[in-house]
Amino acid sequence: MDSIDIEALFCDETGAYRWPEEADPDETVTFYFRTAREGADAVYFVAHDQQGLTRRYPMKLLSRDEQFDYYSVSYIVGEETLFYNFHIEKGGESCEYDRAGVGGLPYRMMFRLTPGFHVPEWSKGAVMYQIFTDRFCNGDPANDVVNGEYYYLGRPVCQVNWDEPTAELDVGRFYGGDLAGVLKKLDYLKDLGVEAIYLNPVFVSPSNHKYDCQDYSHIDPHYTVIPEDADNPQHAGSNREREKYVTRTTDLRNLRASDRYFADFVKQCHEHGIRVIIDGVFNHCGSFNRWMDRERIYEKHGGYPIGAFISGNSPYRNFFQFNDPNGWPYNTSYDGWWGNDTLPKLNYEASPELEQYILDIAKKWVSPPYSCDGWRLDVAADVGHSAEFNHHFWKKFRKAVKSANPDAVIIAEHYGDPSDWLGGDEWDSVMNYDAFMEPVSWFLTGMEKHSDSENPSLKGDGQAFFHAMRTNMFHMQSLSVACAMNQLSNHDHSRFMTRTNCRVGRLSNAGFEAAGQGVNIGIFRQGVVMQMTWPGAPTYYYGDEAGLCGWTDPDSRRTYPWGHENLELIEFCHIVTFLRREIKALRRGSILCLAAEQGLVVYGRFLRGKNASRCVVAVNTDDCWKKVQIPVWRIGVRGSDVLRRRMLTYESGYNVGIIEFPVADGMVSIDLPPVSSMILEAKPTEEQFAPTVLSGEWVSDYAGKIPPQGGSAR
Repeated sequence: MDSIDIEALFCDETGAYRWPEEADPDETVTFYFRTAREGADAVYFVAHDQQGLTRRYPMKLLSRDEQFDYYSVSYIVGEETLFYNFHIEKGGESCEYDRAGVGGLPYRMMFRLTPGFHVPEWSKGAVMYQIFTDRFCNGDPANDVVNGEYYYLGRPVCQVNWDEPTAELDVGRFYGGDLAGVLKKLDYLKDLGVEAIYLNPVFVSPSNHKYDCQDYSHIDPHYTVIPEDADNPQHAGSNREREKYVTRTTDLRNLRASDRYFADFVKQCHEHGIRVIIDGVFNHCGSFNRWMDRERIYEKHGGYPIGAFISGNSPYRNFFQFNDPNGWPYNTSYDGWWGNDTLPKLNYEASPELEQYILDIAKKWVSPPYSCDGWRLDVAADVGHSAEFNHHFWKKFRKAVKSANPDAVIIAEHYGDPSDWLGGDEWDSVMNYDAFMEPVSWFLTGMEKHSDSENPSLKGDGQAFFHAMRTNMFHMQSLSVACAMNQLSNHDHSRFMTRTNCRVGRLSNAGFEAAGQGVNIGIFRQGVVMQMTWPGAPTYYYGDEAGLCGWTDPDSRRTYPWGHENLELIEFCHIVTFLRREIKALRRGSILCLAAEQGLVVYGRFLRGKNASRCVVAVNTDDCWKKVQIPVWRIGVRGSDVLRRRMLTYESGYNVGIIEFPVADGMVSIDLPPVSSMILEAKPTEEQFAPTVLSGEWVSDYAGKIPPQGGSAR
């Protein structure tokens, strides 16, 4: 009796196995499932509703090629999230198939479709580029912060030479990067293949990182233009300089000019085919914020309502939680984020006015004339004092943003399981720490993402890598995976290049120079190859492509090394990004683990349909050669096909010369050098992707709550 060929079974939530991939309530969706050729007697689509009712629907054999059979069934979805899996029968055997494969794993492993959940098409698989504005490029020195312009954390702020090292207390040191600098480098970004830039906060703020917002309604003039300055001859010495900040950041003429500049900035980015995502820091603001005004700059300027720090009668009193009811004037008893008095925690539950203000801000910056393309949300799960309120807030936030700009994406900073927030009515996706940055870092370097700890046993552990990836990817629906920011580095963690030295350290205990010592560019190339070939939105952190090093925050915020770039590394990143665009499977194709062992992972990306594409990615972390047998038949590569090598990286370099590898009995054999990676692409032929259609597309009258004739409820 023939048994079920488990390795031939496949389905996922991409458009090749569910069409349409996104659906609205009462829309008909066709689901597909793959088995080996003549590999099943029957296949059933199994729908589960949220009340626990399960119904089976027989699937019809739709098409066949020389390797596989494809089954289909159509189903009218309801309003609630549909959970589903598949039941396969052959001979006397049967099995269940869900997102984890065969095995009938827990309910959370079911496939999911949430009617009404739509993610902007442009964001799915888009190549993004994160810019920490002060450190990217100084395009206009006239808007620079000047020495002693104001005090921050009790110290005068200062200008810093572009090539000067970062400091442990770095927040008040300004290198002069601005949006004019970004505009100067748009051609550079376009050539790199960037489709969207994510800007760290750009609203008015006294710090270089701007995660302590002073005014959400305006863009910081130090990033744009300052037409009105405080150069009044009556001011003298340091007092004159300190008056500059009051005028520069509170004068409405400056603020309006700054906002107009930003609108033109976004327009120019769009003309280059580059989208703009901005950072929303809505959990806390800054003590400089006009609602708090602890530094009393708005009081000095005049024309603004009095701040909550100054008076209990402030219209902003309920925007914050004050613990001393008798603390005015100058009440210091407010809650600060992580106890920092420069970061007052916003108190949404006590102020409907605050909530509405932020919702209006959410709409403003994605609407004309600014027309930003989305929000990245800082510490998004903590905006309120309870999970219940947080969900309430983000539901309203999503409605506000999508009503203003349906094509705007919402990506949240989040650590841990984000599934509660990715149900289709809050965030679109997350910065992908758990399902990309962490597993890749452990696998390639054995290092935690801050360089604070190491675990050499995880370096090269292919089984642990795929287990971590699968477990964390299953917390997201496929739409969220498709636009998740896949980063190797960012502003909060050490540079990935530094992690390749496999050394625990920080700026405070290891020093500036050590971050660049003992690094392994071969490992870095492996990381970029994985970043550009894994599902999601690969996101460069500015300067990574140029070889920038750095320990965790603040050292990860070094200036881009213009004039000192690693040009060979930039060229390499150009090529890998080009391959991502050229090989269609890499952007929206399915993914399948083909091999996982010590020192090795191999995965396939494949796409069915008119844009059919097949490729294989192999990564060897060991210090020795590996001969690898890869079962490429599992991604639809036939015995008569040829695989072409498109990229080979190794410790001392890389090679893009095309070499062909024959396929024998559905397998391909390759030799991987030490510390290497390889991208192979199946040479496409028309007949390869033209299966025999056994029946037309089968559209039934199945309803989400009513089983069809022949169906069964159990």
